[in-house]
Parts: sequence; C-alpha cells; structure tokens
Amino acid sequence: MRFASLGSGSRGNATLISQGKTTLLVDCGFSARETEKRLQGFGLDASELSAIVVTHEHADHVNGVRVLARKYQLPVYATAGTAGCMSADLVELITEFSCHDVFEIGDIEVHPFPVPHDAREPSQFVFTNGQHRLGLLTDVGTVTPVIEQALSQCDALLLEANHDIDMLDNGDYPDHLKYRVAGRLGHLNNVQSATLLEKIDTTHLQHIVAMHLSEKNNSPDIVSPLFAQALQCEQSWISIAKQDTGFDWRETING
Repeated sequence: MRFASLGSGSRGNATLISQGKTTLLVDCGFSARETEKRLQGFGLDASELSAIVVTHEHADHVNGVRVLARKYQLPVYATAGTAGCMSADLVELITEFSCHDVFEIGDIEVHPFPVPHDAREPSQFVFTNGQHRLGLLTDVGTVTPVIEQALSQCDALLLEANHDIDMLDNGDYPDHLKYRVAGRLGHLNNVQSATLLEKIDTTHLQHIVAMHLSEKNNSPDIVSPLFAQALQCEQSWISIAKQDTGFDWRETING
C-alpha cells in the first residue's frame, strides 16, 4: 500500500492512498486546478482517481471537491452530516457512510471512526489492504478510547501535530481562535499527539508522519524530538508533511 500527501495544513489538505488498481484522494482542500497540478507532480492524472473520501466539511478539506468530482465524475464518500454540508449538485456522486461501519472501495478496505472536532459529523480513517494498516488522524481536539483502539497496530500513521501550546498562547491569534484551536473540538497539540504515540501499540509501525502543522504556532524542530522520544527512535525517522509539498510516496512492506 502506497501513500503520499499533496499538502497538509490550514491552507489545504489532500492525501493519496493507493493499492492495486485503486487510488483514493482523502480530502481535497485545494482548488481543483491546484489539485490537478499537484497530482501531476506525483505522476497521476485526476481521471485515474477511484474516489474522493472526505473527513469533514471545513474549507481546507473540501475546497476543490465539487469541481474535481463533477469534472471527472468521481464518487465522493462522506458521512451523512458532512454530505449535508456539501453542494446539492453533488448528490448523485455522494455515497454516505457510517463512522461505525467498514466499507470497501476497490482494493482498499476503509475503517472510519468518529472524532471530536467542530464539524457536523467528522470522521478519520484506517485504510487496509488486508496485510497492512494505514492510520490517518488530523483535525481532532481530544484523544478518545475509540481513537486509541483504531490506531493501535498500524503499519503507517499520519498523525496531527497542529500546535505548540506556548507558541499558540503567545502568538497573535485572537483569543476566540486560540480557544477554538486548543479546545476539545479543535486540533491536537504536540504533547497530546506524542502521548497518543506512547499509549497505542506501535510495534508494527514502519512510517510516522506528523501532519497539519500550524505555520504560525508550531515547528518541526519541536515536533520531531517529541515524537522520537515517544517512539524511542531517532529524530531522523520522524517525517513532517509540509503545506506546500506534502510528502512523497511511501510504501508499507512485508516484514
């Protein structure tokens, strides 16, 4: 199973998951034109996508969904709550799923799970090809037992590390935005994410990528040592997804 990111952060998010003949685009937070451009950088044409899977309705995750899906007649998978926030002219392309039910898209089995975030019905995912598990967790304010169970024993993990608490507190965000970001329905800070890594079973982990870093309230120099300490590994093993370039293709392999 291969995976990559077109970009990750408050200015847009999109993740690629590929197995066999199936390639999923998880979220499309860039314009359709920008998404097409970034896909080409990964050797893909948008027409080759199997589906778009949406985590929630915030603009940095759905900005290009409508145009891209209609242009290429791509199926869109979303919860009922998320689907209800999307354009009415996407209805014929949307397949609704429950956060509690596993479903398949081609060669990929999708395990959604509910998360606390200030959206209508947000979800995150574990993707599997039957051998390997790839966990995705961004845009969540609080770690729950459901999240811990879902992300244990993953072979690859794309994990939000949105902000450093002190940088957010001392930064220039207005107070209401600081409260939203740091709140129980906001985004995970570095310590919350590192603590999650310490709690779950990471014995199968081949890849760890820190996602959705705030450009104003975080730094890779803070995230990498925290994650490395939690996983008892070298800092060089910790990867960081960038806003402008995401990260290149990675692949899970048999041990």
